[in-house]
Amino acid sequence: MAAPVTVHPPDAEGGRRVVARDRILGTAHNVMELLNLLEDAGMDREHIRLDDASLIDWRGGGAYEWAPRKP
Repeated sequence: MAAPVTVHPPDAEGGRRVVARDRILGTAHNVMELLNLLEDAGMDREHIRLDDASLIDWRGGGAYEWAPRKP
């Protein structure tokens, strides 16, 4: 089963698109913004584990990869 949240690779400005169950939640530029987006989508911040592969599919780097993509 696929993780319900996908965090896409950083874009040219370092933003990462966040999608939950095929719904675009927005773009996060750091872990705090990611947590805010997930909380706004109804997830309990206390239960979000950034290293839980069954919850978050990190593409193009993990939770601490926010550097802008190089052209």
